[in-house]
Amino acid sequence: MSWQRFYAVFVARNREFIRDHAALAWNILFPVLIVAGFGFAFNGDAPNQFKVGVIGTDELRQATTSEPGFFSTRYIQFIPVTDTPEARRVALTKVERHQLDMLFELNNNHYWINRESGNGYILERVLNGSQSAPTSIYQRETVSGREIRYVDWLIPGVLGMNIMFSALFGVGYVIVRYRKNGVLKRLHATPLTAFEFLSAQVISRLWLIMAITIAVYVGADLFIGFTMHGSYATLLLVAVLGSISMISLGLAVAARIASEELAGGILNFVSWPMMFLSGVWFSLEGLHPAVQKLALTFPLTHVINAARSVMIDGASLWDIGPELITLSLMSLFFLALGSRYFRWQ
Repeated sequence: MSWQRFYAVFVARNREFIRDHAALAWNILFPVLIVAGFGFAFNGDAPNQFKVGVIGTDELRQATTSEPGFFSTRYIQFIPVTDTPEARRVALTKVERHQLDMLFELNNNHYWINRESGNGYILERVLNGSQSAPTSIYQRETVSGREIRYVDWLIPGVLGMNIMFSALFGVGYVIVRYRKNGVLKRLHATPLTAFEFLSAQVISRLWLIMAITIAVYVGADLFIGFTMHGSYATLLLVAVLGSISMISLGLAVAARIASEELAGGILNFVSWPMMFLSGVWFSLEGLHPAVQKLALTFPLTHVINAARSVMIDGASLWDIGPELITLSLMSLFFLALGSRYFRWQ
């Protein structure tokens, strides 16, 4: 590998992107406008839908069919929680974080609410009004925790979505355009190798994505003030691995395509399901298990899950290890696929 040829392609691609002022401005403004819009719309409040966790799938099924009271109330989503110590701990954490409004353990007639949660207070009033003697049926316990605003929950998804679009279209679409315009054909006549060309594309797009993402995060944080309980270094590592996996996916898509229209269609076919099924806008809890399993095949899902764990729950590098390993394996797979089927013409 010639570092001189690699550096020449790297610099050329950087200059091409920076000189495209419209694309550069859109990459910066788009996520900022989304975050600001949602922050204003929700004004720090969580979504209005009530979510109640119930420990034990069988107990939830029996309660919804046999008890005409609280568990048949409309506009409340009842979410089953596995009856294990780890699942119970995670559910209680979600009550603390206002991600669950109430948690029931029907076997022991217990329920938990966050005493600082307005939704929990309303649900408790509904529970008391639906039972003849509520104090003798269920034992009340409380937890406390700092409220996580919707905008705090949203920002990892918005930044991950921006990384996805910048990586897929900034690499995949550009390579297809190069191939269609004959740029790759002329580069093939030079000593430049496919590995040098693809490596330069990956590194060029990676640092541009990181620079834009960091600038957007810092700028939005100054105005909104995001929750951050974890390490910034860990969050940066998540962003880097996520960007590499998205860039690699873009290279795999553009490996042999010569039509910009076909490339745009395939990239949209890949990106839009990821945007809606990776938890960018709403939690995947309560969705069909098949949909949740499908979401795990998308790199964006693992990026968002890891970023939210770091920012909201203060997760360490060890805690998000499975997500990082998955992103690394996906990157290697997509890079190998793109390199194997890449063609100059």
